[in-house]
Amino acid sequence: MTNLTGFVKRLRDIMRNDAGINGDAQRIEQIAWLLFLKVYDTKEQDWEFEDSDYRSVIPEPCRWRNWAHEENGKGMTGDALLSFVNNTLFPVLKGNDVKDPATGTLIPGVQVDPDTPIKKAIVKTTFEDANTYMKDGVLLRQVINHIDSLDLSDYEESHAFGEIYETILRELQSAGSSGEFYTPRAVTDFMAHMIQPKVGEQCADFACGTGGFLISWLKELEAKKKNAGDVEKIYNSVYGIEKKQFPYILCVTNMLLHDVDVPRIFYGNTLLRNLLDYTDDDKFEVILMNPPYGGNEKADVKNHFPADLASSETADLFMSVIMYRLKEKGRAAVILPDGFLFGTDNAKVAIKKKLFGEFNLHTVIRLPGSVFSPYTSITTNILFFDKTGVTKETWFYRLDMPEGYKHFSKTKPMKVEHFAPAVEWWNDRREITVDDAPKAKKYSAEDIAALGYNIDLCGFPHREEEILAPLDLIRRYEEERSSLNAEIDRVLADMSALLGEQAE
Repeated sequence: MTNLTGFVKRLRDIMRNDAGINGDAQRIEQIAWLLFLKVYDTKEQDWEFEDSDYRSVIPEPCRWRNWAHEENGKGMTGDALLSFVNNTLFPVLKGNDVKDPATGTLIPGVQVDPDTPIKKAIVKTTFEDANTYMKDGVLLRQVINHIDSLDLSDYEESHAFGEIYETILRELQSAGSSGEFYTPRAVTDFMAHMIQPKVGEQCADFACGTGGFLISWLKELEAKKKNAGDVEKIYNSVYGIEKKQFPYILCVTNMLLHDVDVPRIFYGNTLLRNLLDYTDDDKFEVILMNPPYGGNEKADVKNHFPADLASSETADLFMSVIMYRLKEKGRAAVILPDGFLFGTDNAKVAIKKKLFGEFNLHTVIRLPGSVFSPYTSITTNILFFDKTGVTKETWFYRLDMPEGYKHFSKTKPMKVEHFAPAVEWWNDRREITVDDAPKAKKYSAEDIAALGYNIDLCGFPHREEEILAPLDLIRRYEEERSSLNAEIDRVLADMSALLGEQAE
C-alpha cells in the first residue's frame, strides 16, 4: 500500500520545481484533473468487469491506462509527454478531433448528447474549462507516476485515499480564495446528522463546491442501509450544481471515490434559471447548503427573481432558490452570514417574511466567529427549517467556543465533537441565560415580526475586538451600512406618513 500520509506534500515538492506552476492554486488544479483521470480509469475497470459491452467515452490513446500508466519505465516523458498532454489529450477531452502525429490516424474528440449516460458525460464537462500548467515533461512524469502508484482497485487503499482526499480539499483553503467552496467537515457532518436522513430521500446542494455536504449525507445513510436496494438508493440520492470548474472537478472525483458511479453533479450557475420556472420535478426532500456570501450578482441575474426577492447579495438569492425547490414536508439546513439575520433592506425582509410565512423555521444555531478562520472571519449561522406549515416559534441557540480554545485556526480547526453541547440541547430544549444574556431562547413568530424580522438574537454578547482581513472588513461594513440605510429609510417613511396624516 502506498504511503498516503504525505501524498499531497510529495506532489507539491515535485511541482515546486516546475516553472509553469505559480502558487498552490495552480498546483492543486493540476493535481485535480490528473486525479480525476486516475480515479475515472479505476471506475471504468469496474464497469468493464460488470458489463462486457461497456465502451469508454474516452478514445483509447487518451485513456489513463494507455498514456499515463508506465510499464518498466517506458512511458512518455519530457517534451513528448508535454506535447501529448497539450496537443492531444486536452483537445480530445474538450471535444475536438485530433490527428495522431505518430500514425496520422484521427483521434475523435469526446462527444456527448442528451442521451449520453451521466457517468460518461462528466468527462467532457470536467475538461471544458480545465487547464494544464506544467512546462517540464520530466517533472510531469514524476507527478503522474506518483498518482498512478495509488492502487484504487484495492478496497483498503481506495477507502484510505477517500479519507486522504479530505486533506487535498483542505489544501484548497490555502490556495488563494478557493476556501469559498470548502465548508469544514465538522459543520457538514453536524448538519447532515441533525437533518436525520432517510433512505430513499434525495438531497441537493445548489452550490456544492467539492461536495462536502453530499459526502456527509452519504455517510449518515451508510449506517441505515439494510439491503442491496438500499445501497442503490443511497448512491443515487445526491444532486449538486457547481459553477466553478475547479471545485466541480474535485466534487465529481469525490463522488466517484465514494462509489457514486453516476454522479448527478452538474456544471453551471443555479442563479441563471428563472425562479418561477421550477416545477415539482425540480424539488427535493432535503437541501443542505452553505451558499456563497459576500458577493454581489449582476442585474441580469436578479432578473431571474421576483422583484421583491431580487437582492444583490448572493446568499439571499440562494435562499430564495432553496425555498422554491424544497418539497412539501421537506427539510433544509442552510449556513447564512449574520448579515442575513440582522438585514432590514427590502429584499432581505421579503425573504424572511416568506420564510416565516410559508416554512417552519424551528431552529437557528449561532456559530462562533472563527469557524471558517483563517479564511474568513464573517460570523455565520445554521438555519434549520422545513415545509410543514408556517413558523409558530423559533429557537435560537448560541454555540460558544469550546473550553481551551480562544479561536479556531488552520492548525486547531473545529471538530464535530465541539457540536456536542448543541446536540445535547437540541434533544432537551430549554432557555439558557449566561451573564444576564440569552444563550438559548424561544421566540414566537409574533415576537419576530415585531422586531421587523431582525433575527440577530442570542448572539455573542462579549465579542472581543476582531482584526479582520481587508475584504472581510469591507463586506461587513457593506452589510452593516446596508442594514443601517434601510432602517433610516424605514424611519423616514414612517415619519413622512405620520406628518402627512397630521397635515390632513
